[in-house]
Amino acid sequence: MVNTGSSVRKRVRVWDLPTRIWHWSILILFAACWWTADTDHMRWHLFAGYGVLGVVSFRILWGFCGGQTARFSSFVRGPAGVWRYARKLRDRDRYESLGHNPLGALSIIVMLSLLLLQTILGLFAVNNDGGSSGPLSHWVSYTVGRRFAHWHADNFNLLLLLIGLHLTAIVFYRLVRGENLVSAMIHGYKSHRSSGETPYFVPLWRAVLLAVPILIGIVLLARI
Repeated sequence: MVNTGSSVRKRVRVWDLPTRIWHWSILILFAACWWTADTDHMRWHLFAGYGVLGVVSFRILWGFCGGQTARFSSFVRGPAGVWRYARKLRDRDRYESLGHNPLGALSIIVMLSLLLLQTILGLFAVNNDGGSSGPLSHWVSYTVGRRFAHWHADNFNLLLLLIGLHLTAIVFYRLVRGENLVSAMIHGYKSHRSSGETPYFVPLWRAVLLAVPILIGIVLLARI
């Protein structure tokens, strides 16, 4: 334990392995989607998009049956809770969340929603060259598919904006509140004020049971 003035801090395990793998996987896959679209490697763009759909689907399900800090019920708060937290944001001694804080929870929900929307739009998008259209584009008309393609591009810009806010928050928490969010998401531990609270985790086989059918579904989708 580390004594920091009036508070005693200890190293607490906060993030389970599936949550950490998800976090870095989505970073890599989103970067791959960006690069493949920018360089017109649309076949690989499609594969990266399948990956995004798979890991987002996993994270949504993990939010209901994963460990304590991964569950939506443990960190999602209503507008009043978000506002109360935002008012204390600069005071590191008044509020310290074990997992996601209320503002971070809001970011997670918006991020998952936009990523899921991005993949769905991409599946049905119709591009002018025809060859790089989404695998389900034949289910919609040309006009609808083109509209989905435009929304796919617009939603990508929203994701870039959200990522920019996320990076800004990481710097803010490091400089103002003294929290290293990046290292915690690598090794799973953070220094936390001692309160006797330790989160519960679930066995890894539960994550495997979720991942296998999702992987099968993505493979079947890719064969369409």
